[in-house]
Amino acid sequence: MIDEFKDRVALITGGSSGIGLATATLLLHRGASVAIVGSTAEKGQAALAALNHAGQAIFIQGDVSQPAECKQIVQQTISHFGKLDIVVNSAGVYLEKAIDDVSEEDYQTIMDVNIKGTFFICKYAVPELKKANGGAIINVSSDAGINGNVLCTAYCASKGAVTTFTKALSLELALHHIRVNCVCPGDIETPMLKKQLAASANPEALLREMTSIYPMCRIGQASEVAEVISFLASKKASLITGVVLPVDGGLTAC
Repeated sequence: MIDEFKDRVALITGGSSGIGLATATLLLHRGASVAIVGSTAEKGQAALAALNHAGQAIFIQGDVSQPAECKQIVQQTISHFGKLDIVVNSAGVYLEKAIDDVSEEDYQTIMDVNIKGTFFICKYAVPELKKANGGAIINVSSDAGINGNVLCTAYCASKGAVTTFTKALSLELALHHIRVNCVCPGDIETPMLKKQLAASANPEALLREMTSIYPMCRIGQASEVAEVISFLASKKASLITGVVLPVDGGLTAC
């Protein structure tokens, strides 16, 4: 399993923290070369140092909400590693507001990062995957991309778009041997969740309440989602495309 991804190159947006960083860690351990993408240089360099795989991992600073930067991100990955085999779209932002409090700027930001970024990274990565005669794209959606969540209309709209975009792209690319799948995590212990809890008057009470709605009665770990992404990127999943896979402790089964 250590050499499972030997000679394969992965591009991971949102790779400097949370699910993206956990995925980078796992794929590197299993032999891949990895480009992690983030918007903040300091955070990205810290993540790169933590990965501790000199020569096998690089950090690319970029804003996925800007199509021109999405193109540059893909080009930099190809320039450094010479090819591209796996794309993981993990960059994302969260918003919890009643619809009448959502500003146009709020809406634009969440759409720009969550779906526009995913769309344009795929747009510029697909020609490279076609050149390689195959590859894997894994988009990170959310349980909110399957079911509606209270006070999350903008977030649900963005993640629902990721979910259906995944299905559409999988059909478009199937004959090119490019598999496109989507994972839909529930609440996961990440910096995004910590930020959400910190905004509460009683973070501990909110965490207990969040945990209580899961049939498995716990919050997930980023490493657990990374394992699923690793599987979908691997040859073991060679017949799997167009799948929307909840990784949510049973939440969407309710």
